[in-house]
Amino acid sequence: MLRVAVLASGSSGNCAVVSDGRVHILIDAGISARRISQGLKALGVELRHISGVLITHEHIDHVAALPVLCKQMPAPLFTAEGTACELCGRWNGLVERFRVFEPGQRFAVEGLEIGTFATSHDCACPCGFSVTDGKQKLALCTDTGFVTPEAREGVRGAHTLIGEFNYDPEMLRTGPYPIHLQNRIRGERGHLSNEMGGRLAAWAGSQGARRVVLAHLSQENNLPRLALEAARKALAKLGLRDGTDVELIAVPRGEATGWMEV
Repeated sequence: MLRVAVLASGSSGNCAVVSDGRVHILIDAGISARRISQGLKALGVELRHISGVLITHEHIDHVAALPVLCKQMPAPLFTAEGTACELCGRWNGLVERFRVFEPGQRFAVEGLEIGTFATSHDCACPCGFSVTDGKQKLALCTDTGFVTPEAREGVRGAHTLIGEFNYDPEMLRTGPYPIHLQNRIRGERGHLSNEMGGRLAAWAGSQGARRVVLAHLSQENNLPRLALEAARKALAKLGLRDGTDVELIAVPRGEATGWMEV
């Protein structure tokens, strides 16, 4: 049985773990190694059990723990070549740990098949991931300014989607961020609004998703209830209902979930 848990989500740090009970894979490592270790232990997993770390991109809220984690566990790091180059330039001693790919390639981590797809973000080579055991499929698509065609295809057929619902446009417009930062966030290399995230959630639901995890909510520019309202509205346009056809789960910034069956 494929399961996933979110250890943290948001601009202060992102990390998730997916497991079939035998193989355990981290997706991003943007919180402290200590917090990752504690979060894993609460799920019954030790750092030494991790078979690999999938890295979406090099921003610090997705990679902060890597130097310490690499001292505490032997697992390889999987990321796009451009991202690996950025991280090797930032920290010494990581080059031997990287297994690089071009977005669109597929590979296996001890029996779990990993799919990769290009996203659009202001970094070297951003990507999203899918993970499948051959029966169930998880897709993660966050930190993208729009849903790329590749991401749309990567999400197709996922039973669970972890998707970005970063900001409410009105809260962003009237909030504390300066205009240049607002423009970055809502640009094509920024983040998904609730409405855009809702459209992705509805697409996933129309393709068979049973659960959508609303992730990467901004603390300053969003609220879980606004993200959920946008997701429900988008689902309704396709005749889908929250709780009946698709379960919606909003992950408050920085909080962890328990295991969720994919």
